Amino acid sequence: MKPAAVAPAKRIPKGPRTKQPSRANQPPQTQDLDMMQCIAFATADQYHLPTLGHDLIGNGFQEIDLPRDASNVLVISTDLAAKPDDSAHVFFFREGSVVFWNVEDKTLKRVLRILERHEVQPYEVALVHWENEEINYTVGEGNTKLERGNFILKEQMEPQEAVLEKFAFSNALCLSVKLAIWEVALDNFVDSIQSIPETLKSGKRVKLSSAEVMQKIGELFTLRHCINLRSDLLMTPDFYWDRENLEKLYDKTCQFLSINRRVNVVNEKLEHCSQLTDLMRSHLSEKHSLRLEWMIVILITIEVMFELVRMVF
Repeated sequence: MKPAAVAPAKRIPKGPRTKQPSRANQPPQTQDLDMMQCIAFATADQYHLPTLGHDLIGNGFQEIDLPRDASNVLVISTDLAAKPDDSAHVFFFREGSVVFWNVEDKTLKRVLRILERHEVQPYEVALVHWENEEINYTVGEGNTKLERGNFILKEQMEPQEAVLEKFAFSNALCLSVKLAIWEVALDNFVDSIQSIPETLKSGKRVKLSSAEVMQKIGELFTLRHCINLRSDLLMTPDFYWDRENLEKLYDKTCQFLSINRRVNVVNEKLEHCSQLTDLMRSHLSEKHSLRLEWMIVILITIEVMFELVRMVF
């Protein structure tokens, strides 16, 4: 591996989405053709890693062993690197994210096609390619770091050490793209209920059945469960507890991608949505109670009328 000049990464603007980290304090971005590319996608809810690994090995890829406590991840290498300065690696995380390092475009597409056979609840293709993360990287002097929007890998490293440092960066990237998918799902949920407050404010009837309200509540709790319980968004994975250097790389990348800020924004939105769904449920419950009260009144009235008829006749 040979060192290359360091230059800021060029990122394609995607609009004012929550997922985009702030670049306000960074220098103007320019393109450097000598830089290699690291790109992350979230393509499904989960991957079935055992069958995926077997399939990839059968297609000529090589599996790389990680420490035993680096669970729920599959790492492969290929000789088909995009540039000769570094090896090509792919990291598959069981939670449904994949990160490519220096993989040529043709091979990347081939891996994604193989991956489709091992996905659980895949996402829409357009969404997958829109909500990705692309970061340029190079090999240079000094310790591995994240600098000016680029990954800079240490020049002289053992292969296993290089893979672990890429793993730390990839771990943060996979959280970012996964969070981006959930941000879109939450935005869609908000769009589906945004007319309800105005409807209630105007005194009009909310045209939602009890089953539809329960479905909305289920969608909301599923999102909250994924973000706060099923993922590592709220805490650093145990893998980094005794690997301080890797933890610094992971934390720095999470900070660069604004993971904590985005999670806080998402949870605030979830809290507001939860309050609204509770209001909808209370509204329907009151309507149901009122309907029952009227039914009881009608039944009592009918019974009284029968008694009057019996007494008269």
